[in-house]
Amino acid sequence: MMNNSGLKKKRFQAIAIISVLLLMIYGKNLTERQAFKSISRTFTEVYNDRLVVEGYIFQISDRLFSIQKLIDHCNLDYDYSRVINEIQGHEKGIMDLIIDFEKTNLTVEESDYLEDFKQIIQNDLNIKSYELLYMDSTGVNTIQVKLYDQKIALAKSDLENLSKIQMDEGQKLISKAKVQINRSQIWAQFEVALLIILIIVIYIFLFRKQPKKQDIFS
Repeated sequence: MMNNSGLKKKRFQAIAIISVLLLMIYGKNLTERQAFKSISRTFTEVYNDRLVVEGYIFQISDRLFSIQKLIDHCNLDYDYSRVINEIQGHEKGIMDLIIDFEKTNLTVEESDYLEDFKQIIQNDLNIKSYELLYMDSTGVNTIQVKLYDQKIALAKSDLENLSKIQMDEGQKLISKAKVQINRSQIWAQFEVALLIILIIVIYIFLFRKQPKKQDIFS
């Protein structure tokens, strides 16, 4: 037998359960929204700070290779009267790329390698006179060219390390994104479970058979 007081108590319990479930679903949606924002930021970081930077490194490497070719006099048919201007043009292009590189989110290790590379370009490969590379009387200055080649080798090593950092950091960011995506999937399953419970509670409250009057007063 269930009197009016019992019915009111049941109704209050049902409303309380439904309210809690709705609050939990709302809280889950807020959490999910933050998770998607975090995932979006992560993939933006992968693109801006890793993929774009890898493009910078490729362009810098290409210009550095061109500088080495000019220093080593690899092309016998080339007009070397303008070689200094060519080298300085490539160095300016490299420095412009470094400025863009420095604006990205650098790790401490990345910053160290980039600064070392920058110093090599600014100081060690800053060739002011063509006579440092070649003179009509003596030909190619092999000693000086070898010194420049050694500095270029150090610069290439810095670039290789910078490229490796992009791979490592990119992999970390992708792993972070995977964790966030997996967490979102778990929350999605949790929301489905809450909705099922909510439907069951509503069904019981609305559609279960109410006791007949004679049952109440019997």
